[in-house]
Amino acid sequence: MLKVNDIHTFYGLSHILQGVSLDVQAGEMVCLLGRNGVGKTTTLKSIIGLTPPRDGKIFFKGEEIQGKKPHEIARLGISYVPEDRRIFPMLTVKENLILGTKNAIEMNSKEKDQNLKRMYKYFPILKERERQQGNTLSGGQQQMLTIARGLMGNPQLMLLDEPSEGLAPLIVKELTSIILRLCHEEGLTLLLVEQNARLALRISKRGYVLEKGVVKIDGPCETLLESEEVKEQCGL
Repeated sequence: MLKVNDIHTFYGLSHILQGVSLDVQAGEMVCLLGRNGVGKTTTLKSIIGLTPPRDGKIFFKGEEIQGKKPHEIARLGISYVPEDRRIFPMLTVKENLILGTKNAIEMNSKEKDQNLKRMYKYFPILKERERQQGNTLSGGQQQMLTIARGLMGNPQLMLLDEPSEGLAPLIVKELTSIILRLCHEEGLTLLLVEQNARLALRISKRGYVLEKGVVKIDGPCETLLESEEVKEQCGL
């Protein structure tokens, strides 16, 4: 579904990604690991078009997408959930969710209502809070809202950046359970950036470990979990 081929991405003169290649097959959860500052978030931003690579190619379902605008890439079926959540604090939970359909230009009102019901099934706390403003939610609830909003447009691929960041262990456990349900029941395809490497390797099928802007190690997660090099790179 997604193929990233030797991309090089810069911030000004800083060469952040120095030839990153990876792929994600339909229905897979793939994790992207490594210490802070190695280029994990930049990889996601390069895919969605927020920091376009200067060199290399990115294919989604066989179509070359590097160079397209973020909203054009989103309309092809890719959803990006950033680390900082970016909910609209003065809008209600329901209004935030409906905004998740803005790139699904062919979706009608009935389909939007059906998607709301789907999201409330997976995130029942959002149904309870649907009339509350976004800024009244806890950190965990805001993270659930952000993920649910990203799913409202029926994406075929979700790029999920640090979903457990700053959350209490019980909330992380609940959120992880919901993500696994979505993958199992909805066939969600997911590229996950997660600082909690042990968690990411436990729930994903395959993984890539970045070091200084390049893929240092990759393979099935059960193999990576046993690797001493991965333990050193990811602080396990």
